[in-house]
Amino acid sequence: QVQLVESGGGLVQPGGSLRLSCLASGSIFRVSSMAWYRQAPGQQRELVATIKNDGTPTYVDSVKGRFTISLDNAKNTVYLQMNSLKPEDTAIYSCNARIMVTMFRNPVDFWGKGTLVTVSS
Repeated sequence: QVQLVESGGGLVQPGGSLRLSCLASGSIFRVSSMAWYRQAPGQQRELVATIKNDGTPTYVDSVKGRFTISLDNAKNTVYLQMNSLKPEDTAIYSCNARIMVTMFRNPVDFWGKGTLVTVSS
C-alpha cells in the first residue's frame, strides 16, 4: 500500500553531520505531514521533528539549532539534516508519514523500518 524507506544513517564523529532521507511511495493521494522519531537503546521512542505539507516545522528542544527538517512534496520525501552531532544523538531514527491514500479517507500513519545513527569517536 504505502512504503517508507529511510537512508543516510551511519557512524559519525562528535561534531559531525549526517543527512537522513525518507521516501514515501505507493498509493498516496496526499501527504499531510511527515516526522522523524528516534529510539536510543533502553529508552522510549522520542519525537525529533515534524513538518506539515505547508512546510511548517517543529523540533524537540534538544535538537533545536542543530537539526533541520525539510519536505519535498513533489518527491514525497522528507529530509533531516543533522549538524553538530553529539553522542546522545545515537539512536535508530525512524520516519513517520501521515498520508491520505484516497481523497475520501482520513490520514493514516505509516512507518519506516529505521536507520541507525551512531555518534562516536
